[in-house]
Amino acid sequence: MHLHLLLHLFISFIPHFFISNYLSIFFFIILLLLFIIFFNSMGQSLSTYVPSPDLNISKTNRFCYGYVDGYGDGNDNDSSSDNFGYRRNYIDEIPDECLASILHFVDAVDRKNCSLVCRRWLRVEGESRQRLSLNAEAKLLDVVPSLFTRFDSVTKLALRCNRKSISINDDALILISLRCKNLTRLKLRGCREITEIGMLGLARNCKNLKKLLVVSCLFGVKGIHAVVDNSNVIEELSVKRLRGVNNDGGELLCGGGGGSSLKSICLKELVNGSSFAPLIIGSRKLQTLKLIRCIGDWDTTLTSVGKLSSGLIEIHLEKIQVSDVGLVGVSKCLKLETLHLVKTPECSDVGLIAVAEHCKMLKKLHINGWRTNRIGDDSLISVARNCPNLQELVLIAMFPTSLSLGAIASYCQGLERFALCGIVTVCDVDIECFASKCVALRKLCIKGCPVSNVGIAAFASGCPNLVKLKVRKCVKVTGEVGEWLRVRRSSLAVNFDHNQVEALDGSGSDVGVQETTMAFPPNDNEVTLIGDSPSTSNNNNNNNRLFRTKFGFFAGRNFVPCAFRRWTNIDTISSSSFS
Repeated sequence: MHLHLLLHLFISFIPHFFISNYLSIFFFIILLLLFIIFFNSMGQSLSTYVPSPDLNISKTNRFCYGYVDGYGDGNDNDSSSDNFGYRRNYIDEIPDECLASILHFVDAVDRKNCSLVCRRWLRVEGESRQRLSLNAEAKLLDVVPSLFTRFDSVTKLALRCNRKSISINDDALILISLRCKNLTRLKLRGCREITEIGMLGLARNCKNLKKLLVVSCLFGVKGIHAVVDNSNVIEELSVKRLRGVNNDGGELLCGGGGGSSLKSICLKELVNGSSFAPLIIGSRKLQTLKLIRCIGDWDTTLTSVGKLSSGLIEIHLEKIQVSDVGLVGVSKCLKLETLHLVKTPECSDVGLIAVAEHCKMLKKLHINGWRTNRIGDDSLISVARNCPNLQELVLIAMFPTSLSLGAIASYCQGLERFALCGIVTVCDVDIECFASKCVALRKLCIKGCPVSNVGIAAFASGCPNLVKLKVRKCVKVTGEVGEWLRVRRSSLAVNFDHNQVEALDGSGSDVGVQETTMAFPPNDNEVTLIGDSPSTSNNNNNNNRLFRTKFGFFAGRNFVPCAFRRWTNIDTISSSSFS
């Protein structure tokens, strides 16, 4: 087009006398040929027009592959006008099972975002979700059908309601149990409107329920009985702050098949704890028993448990009414591996000696003497001589002397984790003894003890397998010895904070709370739905993280948390001492 215009202008300016001259005509033809050659070299064509390429890419195809440009589709097929610019989406070719497996490794927030990609992802995300956490307010009843139509594969469910709201009732719980018949774990927290009727409906509909955790509910022991007595597969039961009181609960729990499959029972802060005694005694497969701040006389219960439940492996007793009679009953559990005695002032050397002499398989022993001085050298010497498999020992607020501490260092050659907290009778000589004799020791924590730099310096060459050393609130120990140890043993993790003032912590409370978190592992892909404000859920998550951080004592390698909580006027060990 431009060429035609230029030619027209050129011809218009040619004088007429040139046209009559043959030489001028020849000159005109030469110029015309030069114009044609010039424009052809510039890529122009006399007959075609090439438009500029369109660089806009469709948003729907920007994540696709195999772009078809109009000359071929990449698969040896001739292109057509309908396929021009088509992009192949390989994500659509991923099977639902593979997509569900991928979503399993995504955290809760990202998983929720993935469900917004398309309808297929929304469907697969809902069908593959197995863990769900819901705000169990009364309005949840209206959306239960639609909610569990989407999440139809839930096996682990948590229902939580705060104190200021009205919780779901029996109708909602029964409706949920009808939609979640494959439920294996259930946590009820603050569901104050649920009664024994709802728990009975739950038991009849959820035949695969294995773990039940109840916190701050108003039904009594009858509600627990309704579930346990109608299930043959339930294995773990944790009850905390159950508000309801049933005077006839004990008799009810004696009947039926309740407790026939229970392997773990945790009772915490119960005013009617003795009502669960028949259930504990009747659980012949019981392996773990935790009694924490429960009112009642437990000597008779523990005596019966020792006779009937010989398979017990782990027992936690904290701030309950138990004496040497109960410990003698515990000593009948010959397979016992873990024993926690926390603030049980009626227990003495007599009961602990009985346990040491009979429970030869004991591996973990935690004792909080509560400054009563009833458990001392005699029982600790017996433990050292009769428990060769002892791997973990924690002593709090006791008065052992060099006799018992020396015996522990000499006889417990397999001791790997050791904690001394508020032991005012320990000295540098005892620490040097441990450094020279405890060759298997890997983690050591010393808190609030009258040791000095001399004793701590012994670990520069002693305990060859030691990997972690924590010294807290030992006023005679300075930071210089810590720096010196780091230089001498670079592989040793040394933690000194002698100037830090910490909260006093000496109970075993967190072993019970562990049951609260055990039903739903920390890395669960939980979601919070139905009116739960972001601030509330965030605060709960932050509190859970803070709890796990603070009470991560003896974390990893099956290091049972050494449960210590606040107590008065005693230097104690913190829960993160060996973390």
